[in-house]
Order: sequence, then C-alpha cells, then structure tokens
Amino acid sequence: MNQITKVYIWDMDETLILLKSLLNGTYAEAFNGIKDVQKGLELGKMWEKHILQICDDCFFYEQIENCNKPFIESMSKYDDGRDLSDYDFKQDGFSPPHDDLNKRKLAYRHRVIANKYKQGLHNLFDKEMMAVLDALYNTTDEYTDRWLSSARGFLEQCLAGDEDPALSQTATGGIVNSNDTRIRHINVLVTSGSLIPSLVKCLLFRLDNLIPYENVYSSWDVGKLQCFQWIKERFNDQNVRFCAIGDGWEECEAAQAMKWPFIKVDLRPSSSHRFPGLTLRTVGFYFSIVYGDPDSENDEE
Repeated sequence: MNQITKVYIWDMDETLILLKSLLNGTYAEAFNGIKDVQKGLELGKMWEKHILQICDDCFFYEQIENCNKPFIESMSKYDDGRDLSDYDFKQDGFSPPHDDLNKRKLAYRHRVIANKYKQGLHNLFDKEMMAVLDALYNTTDEYTDRWLSSARGFLEQCLAGDEDPALSQTATGGIVNSNDTRIRHINVLVTSGSLIPSLVKCLLFRLDNLIPYENVYSSWDVGKLQCFQWIKERFNDQNVRFCAIGDGWEECEAAQAMKWPFIKVDLRPSSSHRFPGLTLRTVGFYFSIVYGDPDSENDEE
C-alpha cells in the first residue's frame, strides 16, 4: 500500500486563534461597526493576563524568557535523563545557557514543560480555575462567531482527512486509508511568537491534543523559512506534501521559497479563507495545484 503524508503547517495568531487583532481592534474593525471594539480589547487583555501568568507560574518563563529556542527538543541532547522529581529549579543556579552545565539545566526545564504540556491544563489547575478559563474561551468564541471552535474543528478534520466533522477523530497524527493509498495527516505549528508562550496558547485555546509539543516551532529568532526547512528535513520523503496556512507575509514568502502551496487567512467576514469558512475542499485544491493530487483536483467549487 502506498503512503502519502500531508503536513499542514499553521501560523498561530490571527489564524488558529485570535489575540493580536482583539488587542489592536483590527478584528472588530473588519466588521464596520457591528462588533464592539472595546469588548474585543477586554477579552484580549484577559487572555494576555492568563498567558503571562501561566508562563511564569508553571513554565519557568521568568527564568528562561531570554533563552528562547525554536522547538522544545532543541536542547534534548544536553539532557542526561536525571530524575527531576526532587530537583530544586529555584536553587540550581541557572543562568543563560552559554556553557554545557546551564544548557543541561535548560534541557531539564524543557523536559518538565513538555511533560506538563502532554498532561494538559486540567493537571495544572483546579476545577474553579478551569471554569474561569472555559468561560473566557466560550465568551471569546461567541464574540468571534465561533472562530476558535471552528479552527479547532478544522484541525480535527485535517487529521481525520474527512470533510464531515462528525467523522473526525482527535489525534496528533491521523491516518486514513483510501483505496490503495494510506494517507497520514499531521498538524504542525510555526509561530513568530516565543516558544513558551506559544505552548501555553496551545493549551489555553484547546489545541494541545491536536498539535503535540514536538510539532510546535518558534520562528522568533530563526525566521519561518528556517523552520520550514527543518520541517521538510524532519519529514523528508518523496511522498510528503506540505501546505502552509497563515495570515502573514513571512510565511507566504517562506512557502514560496519552499515551493509549497500557501493559503492566506483573511479576517474580513466576507472571506472564505477564515474560520468558519475554510474547508478541506479548498485546502485540497491548493494541494492539487502543486502536487497534482487526483483526489482533490476537482474539489474546488
């Protein structure tokens, strides 16, 4: 049986989630007065507060804010596997990782962060705090006409490889059999934000069970083209097909350089390249332009 791997490379802000456009009012302004700009700003500030607080309280951000790395496993070669159950992260004398000792200490922190990400928010907070976060998510989802839940549902559809959301199954890597071809679907995130806040955003916006921590990349220091090149090397096979999806010029130029299809997300309510709106038919059409996918060539309506 032949296998094709489809890798969906997502931007985060103003693509899978809305945050910057809430804070600067551009989301509401796209609706020409229908949306309350101030309400969007208040929602954005609440998200910002929770993101920073969780970064500091649970993910060592005060210690490692200036030690951004492009992905969580970038320091794993320095991790000696030590049992960290009794390790005192406040008293280990961590400083910027310019030497192997501090690189190991950073690797320890990354290992703990990865484990917390895998365990999910419900293992970090009590029911009362989870209710607060759920309420904020639902209020924001309502304000944005289901952008958040639609984007999350679309990630599920991508992994399932099926246009019917009722048939989608949550997984970090979906495999679908079609005739004599086995199709594997993978979601990858490449964000221009710092790595640790981006991981926290994934948790808060309910993306963590759809994008595993090893598939989250920060282009903050290295640029999106470098991240795209790493992703291509990681999934290096002649039957791998990539598609980048985002709202910015940098991912557009990086996709063009890689000769990958690129779908530009548009906040305007009249656009179909937004959430809700974007469909697997459209994504399949973009795949077919570059890769000639026979199953998708006639899908665009």
